[in-house]
Amino acid sequence: MITLEHVSKSYSAGIPALNDICLNIDEGEFVFIVGDSGSGKSTLIRLLMKELKPTEGTIIINKQDLKKVRHRHIPKFRRNFGVVFQDFRLLKDRNVYDNVAFAQKVVGESNRNIRKRVPQVLSMVGLAAKYKSYPKQLSGGEQQRVAIARALVNEPKILLADEPTGNLDSNNAWEIMKLLEEINERGTTVIVVTHNMEIVKTMKKRVITIQKGVIVNDSCEDEQDEN
Repeated sequence: MITLEHVSKSYSAGIPALNDICLNIDEGEFVFIVGDSGSGKSTLIRLLMKELKPTEGTIIINKQDLKKVRHRHIPKFRRNFGVVFQDFRLLKDRNVYDNVAFAQKVVGESNRNIRKRVPQVLSMVGLAAKYKSYPKQLSGGEQQRVAIARALVNEPKILLADEPTGNLDSNNAWEIMKLLEEINERGTTVIVVTHNMEIVKTMKKRVITIQKGVIVNDSCEDEQDEN
């Protein structure tokens, strides 16, 4: 589903932000991407979203070579992704229902389908009863659930979560990770960028570690169990 072949990205002369990255992520995988600040994680994510172009190498996502995706087709390409951020990024002047519905209106979905789909995803994330609530009336964990619902409402193939537990306490963090795992079990490919090594070690998923722009470790669950 996601293939990077010898991908490098330099912003200016000197040390590249990413250097000769080769990576495959299969459909239906759950993958953590970890590394210190400045390691290249954000650059990698921006390349996957086609917010940046690689200096060298090839990126293929869902059988599309990103070099061949023209500028006017980028919005359509990005529908492959649902994205969840650390800071939720909800519309504060809209209730839960409208925050989720907004993602469907952007892609031109019909009102009939919106009325059907939004309650489905709110039920999936456990917020069916709070569809009239505004973000300020919700806990941090609930706001992140709304953000996840919004990311899922257009049925993307890939859910990309960038530090999804960064603003949450431990209990809410674990609830969000359980939800992401359930989403993965339904067939969505899930990629989580995180600094929370406790979660990473406990969940025993594939872990890709980046340091100074290079993948220094790529371990699966089986390898972790052996160590």
